[in-house]
Amino acid sequence: MTQSPPAPPEVSAPAAPAPGKTRYRPELQGLRALACALVVIYHVWLDRVSGGVDVFFFITGFLITGQLFRASLRDRVRFRATWGRFVKRLVPSMATVLVGVVIAAYFLLPETRWQQTAGEIVASALFFENWQLAAQSADYFAQHDQASVVQHFWSLSIQGQFYLVWPLLIAAFAFVVKRFGGNLHRWLFGLLTVLTAGSLAYSVYLTAADQQFAYFMSATRVWEFALGGLVALAIDRLALPRAIRILLGWVGVAGLVLCGLVLQVGTMFPGYVALWPVVAAALVLVAGQTGTVFGADRMLSSRPLNYLGNVSFSLYLWHWPVLLFYVLLRDRPEVGLRGGAVVIAVSLALAMLTYHLVEQPVLRAKADTRTVWGSYRIGASMLAVVLAVAGAWQLAAVERATFVQKEDDPAHPGAEVLSPGGPHADGDAEPIPPFAALPKQYDNFTAEQCRHSDKNEIVVICNESLNPNPTRRIVVAGDSHSQQFNAALRPAAEKAGWEIISMGRGGCPLTTEAPNNPECAAWNETVMQEILEIKPDAVFTMASRDAHPLRDEITPAGYVEQWRTLEEAGIPVIAARDNPRFNRSLADCAEKRGVDHPSCSVARDKVYDPQPSWTAVENLPRNVQFVDFSDYFCTPTECPPMIGNVLVYLDNNHITKAYMKTLAPMVRERVSGILDRVG
Repeated sequence: MTQSPPAPPEVSAPAAPAPGKTRYRPELQGLRALACALVVIYHVWLDRVSGGVDVFFFITGFLITGQLFRASLRDRVRFRATWGRFVKRLVPSMATVLVGVVIAAYFLLPETRWQQTAGEIVASALFFENWQLAAQSADYFAQHDQASVVQHFWSLSIQGQFYLVWPLLIAAFAFVVKRFGGNLHRWLFGLLTVLTAGSLAYSVYLTAADQQFAYFMSATRVWEFALGGLVALAIDRLALPRAIRILLGWVGVAGLVLCGLVLQVGTMFPGYVALWPVVAAALVLVAGQTGTVFGADRMLSSRPLNYLGNVSFSLYLWHWPVLLFYVLLRDRPEVGLRGGAVVIAVSLALAMLTYHLVEQPVLRAKADTRTVWGSYRIGASMLAVVLAVAGAWQLAAVERATFVQKEDDPAHPGAEVLSPGGPHADGDAEPIPPFAALPKQYDNFTAEQCRHSDKNEIVVICNESLNPNPTRRIVVAGDSHSQQFNAALRPAAEKAGWEIISMGRGGCPLTTEAPNNPECAAWNETVMQEILEIKPDAVFTMASRDAHPLRDEITPAGYVEQWRTLEEAGIPVIAARDNPRFNRSLADCAEKRGVDHPSCSVARDKVYDPQPSWTAVENLPRNVQFVDFSDYFCTPTECPPMIGNVLVYLDNNHITKAYMKTLAPMVRERVSGILDRVG
């Protein structure tokens, strides 16, 4: 089972105020229960998402718009009471789950995930988790983060933002309409129509342009709330024959059930395909109570589904962390039928306890919590507990991640132990970097050292000259695997007097072949223009890729074509063999089982052939000089997670900055030799 951004889990059912019309309450509860059950089942057993979040957004819009409209007709919207109900209904359960997750994560999560999880817990408590994930979706390296145990709070964050803004919008609009003597129902219907059309159009556009960012973006979801409001305003005016309503109800239920099976929700939503689950939910509400045993409402109004609807908010909040903790404990990618049943049973038990021991007592509490300000006080106090616990955990993570790497440290020689006649590592020394520091072990330049290209802003040029009159100028160009060599090249440059100019973009190697990534193609075009203008002494880039147990290492033709272009310009190329890639994180294995555990190493012959891939390429350009550091990433027999008391990998395919620094002497020797030969 795999879960990572951009394929996040769905949101819990909203703990919204009761609907204004009693006759719709059973259908709403049943619809809420059905959506939540489908989300849980799809996640646990099918490893997919189902579109349930869109249903919950729609229901929330239906409920709150109807309430605000009726309040505006009677008198005015009472903001403190409206927001107070939201706080009292959502925050207690949310805070309970978040505190429970912090406690469990402290004991169960590897330290490599502490800072990410603690940060997302804070974001979830403050209702901006969707923006946190949206920012990560634009960050190449953050995309390698494993699924957070609270990433499903992204949609609850959008609901919180909606609850804050929607009453203000409706109240302001109602004030203007009343001031000019208009018909509130007609004008509000028009406003929601415009919002629905505009947000849906933007959702379609942004989903096509950047689906990962669109998934978490608040504006791409407004239409789902607004459409719920349109149904709330129109539903009492619809008079359909019973037979039609029976048909609509079952079509809606079938649409919800089939949505996750037919659509790739995690890669296609939101966009126009999100109309499927939203329209299906609308059909169920329009069908209403048919008064017959043949109607879908008979099933949706049943006592079991009504109860499940009551606990669905807590059920959704609990099921995702329970699922991830179970997978972590079992150390398996899939849960299986029996494991899934255990996950659902535990999640349901926790949801029932949360509903009966937290949510309901708060709602029924007398005295202070029945007042508006009492709701705010109890919500603030519970959130304060979450923030305090998460903050303490974050501080612990930062403290564990703090370390200083010493130059020429005999206790941590790293790659030098694999050099002929190299030193021996102290077997009693603690490995560096600490596991908690691994997420920050990508090598980066500072913002002051970087600028955007004048030709295309997607190209970022970073420059570090440690000598005002550099002896050599080297451009490091390509994806993250070439950029990670900066950690070894910069120490080498300091001693040799070189200038390092970096042009990198995650996932974009220096190649002419990027048919499925127009941005990478544009990036490559601009980078080559910049290199030809700079005319460096050499370009350092990658010579191969896919040194992986399940793939064959190759030197793509697109790499060679770029080398030929540089050959025509008289620019030498230093091309490095790729480091190993794995289907799992060796660092996580090492933390859990120990750095010397046999299962945490991979046989060298499974990732590397005896001969590098470029040896099979005919007519190689004469300007290319190859460097092969595979003997420093692997021993003659295996590729271990630690060499010379330094952790080699920070995830499943990137080298730690700390280990690269220990490779600097060997990099300086080989690159200097090449530069001397090419003049």
